[in-house]
Amino acid sequence: MTLALIEPNATALLLLVLAALLFASVLFTRPLNRFGIPVVLLFLILGMLGGSEGIGGIAFDDFALAFRLGTIALILILFDGGLNTSVQSIRASAGPAGVLATVGVAGTALVLSFIGRWIGLPWSEAVLIGVIVSSTDAAAVLAVLRGSNLRLKPRVRSVLEVESCMNDPMAVILTISVIEILQHASYSVWGILLSVIVQLVIGAVMGALVGYASRAILTRMVPTTGALFAVATIAAGFLSFGLTTVAAGSGFLAVFVTGVVLGNEQLPFRIGLARVHDALAWLSQIGMFLMLGLLVFPSRLLPVAGAGLSLGLALAFIARPLIVYLCLLPFRTPFHRSLFIGWVGLRGAVPIVLATIPAIAGLPVADRVFHITFFIVVVSTLVPGASITWLARRLGLEVPERPSPAAVLEINSLRQLDGEIRAYTIDPSLAVCDASLADIEFPEGSAAVLLIRGTELIAARGSTILRPGDHLYIFSKPAHRPLIELLFGGPENEDIQNP
Repeated sequence: MTLALIEPNATALLLLVLAALLFASVLFTRPLNRFGIPVVLLFLILGMLGGSEGIGGIAFDDFALAFRLGTIALILILFDGGLNTSVQSIRASAGPAGVLATVGVAGTALVLSFIGRWIGLPWSEAVLIGVIVSSTDAAAVLAVLRGSNLRLKPRVRSVLEVESCMNDPMAVILTISVIEILQHASYSVWGILLSVIVQLVIGAVMGALVGYASRAILTRMVPTTGALFAVATIAAGFLSFGLTTVAAGSGFLAVFVTGVVLGNEQLPFRIGLARVHDALAWLSQIGMFLMLGLLVFPSRLLPVAGAGLSLGLALAFIARPLIVYLCLLPFRTPFHRSLFIGWVGLRGAVPIVLATIPAIAGLPVADRVFHITFFIVVVSTLVPGASITWLARRLGLEVPERPSPAAVLEINSLRQLDGEIRAYTIDPSLAVCDASLADIEFPEGSAAVLLIRGTELIAARGSTILRPGDHLYIFSKPAHRPLIELLFGGPENEDIQNP
């Protein structure tokens, strides 16, 4: 057999199309983020164009394969979310975020189910759609909040980020429970409630155990290359999901908890790990929206357009804001904060994965549910996403953005080091502003190593004067960090979580 018989031209064409799509994601990210629109919606359109009824003619309707690929993608997305979630954020927002991730998800599903029934859908469809789209999407929320140059007040941002990373397990449990009820026509409310609690508890415990075990291994291993650390952390995420699922727990919650445990430790090659997992999460999100576009049949969208658009708008304007307001009442959250948190209810990868389960289960309503979910994902991403920045400014929830340095100093090591380098922005309100480095009393063993002023790199010497807007890199021992922050404030890219 010769290589010509394997049709290398077809493979090359596929790779060219994939490369074009990936470059498009990079080129369109900035202009779309300015409008608060996640760039992944572009791939939804491209997927439809490449599908069986589009110009690409790619026939793809394997829901079982889509579910498996979607599960892997969701594991990578949630693991990355955990790595980027600080324990301080969780502590500051554990109460409201936890209620929103559980009671809020169930409440949103309930309200949307009644709205679906009110507009004429059968109960089976209305309830299924309600639970499938009941949770917000971590990747979509993080992409809009971090990519649109929007700097929210720390407490509001932490509630949104932690909720979006924690609420997926609840939606998964509810969706599977509703499908079992529709198939077997018998259920126990208390049984479902007990199942939810048990799965969440097992997920949290197993995720923490795998996280601490993985941390012990990672801090002791000395691989030949830093890339193997990324392989080990990916394995930790898959291991956490697999063990927890076998133990009848919530594998998705376990993955997030494992990511949190690892992300809040001083692991070797930590900066490189963060970049690898950010890239994997982006690729996963892109792949999910491409797959949704391929699975959608445009000819089947028109018959459900009215119901889909109605439910999408109802979710954005009624169900999500109402439930968020009620859930945050016990925490005495100001109304303008509740309004904003309720508005930021972006949907994405999770509903895509969950919408394939009814088809796998062989439910008669599966096709209509899937195509209605398409409308809801698009509407709930476009409508709130495009107005998030404007609303945050109108409600006074935006804080001034720190200027970004023209360069970043990083240290990557294959071993755990007893020291760290952090960047600090010189604010005019600081006592060290306009002072020379020689006049600043650094803790023993700590020192300034580099100053960035505009596009200029300045060696940190005793005669160097700190000016407003400078970015100063300081080496110190972890134990000296409180003293350093007393002089220079919080490090860049880290916020103190105030109520």
